[in-house]
Amino acid sequence: MNECSHKPKLLMHVCCGPCATAVIERVVSRFDVTCFWYNPNIEPVAEYERRLAGMRTVAEFMGVPLVEAERDAPSWERAIAGWEAEPEGGRRCQICFEYRLRRAAEYAQAHDMDYVATTLTISPHKNVQLINSLGEILTEAVGLKFLSEVWRKQGGFQRSVQLSKQLNLYRQNYCGCRYSVPSSVALCREGASE
Repeated sequence: MNECSHKPKLLMHVCCGPCATAVIERVVSRFDVTCFWYNPNIEPVAEYERRLAGMRTVAEFMGVPLVEAERDAPSWERAIAGWEAEPEGGRRCQICFEYRLRRAAEYAQAHDMDYVATTLTISPHKNVQLINSLGEILTEAVGLKFLSEVWRKQGGFQRSVQLSKQLNLYRQNYCGCRYSVPSSVALCREGASE
């Protein structure tokens, strides 16, 4: 009999390896965790691949399965169309959070999960209330529960930094989409979108 069979099934939407480290560490004793990689916002493709490689490292280290959903960047671009010029944290980001969490909720429902969560709330730069509210609405719509947590509390963010160093993970310096790239970072436009 599987040791995790008595635990509720949790689909954890993961935004990157570094953020996932401390979050998985906190929930793996309480839940049967499956990580869900769905981040069509991340550009350029080389950045996407680098972050995904880090997440694969974390999943292997933590001993949890990782589902890699199709990237589908064009569909994400259509979803945020008209909001490209929004400042970081504005309407574009809300649409992006909702877009990715909706896909996670749909996957969780289709695969008989009990809960959905996201690593997004470990970041000190993200709107926790917005993310948790969206998660609750989207999972309730498909008959599931959302694990509303503020992962950065109680040293969560600091623990993610520590574990990232231990695992020698790449830590990015922008959220993911080309519209969030700081001016100090050169983002090659060629190959940025598929």
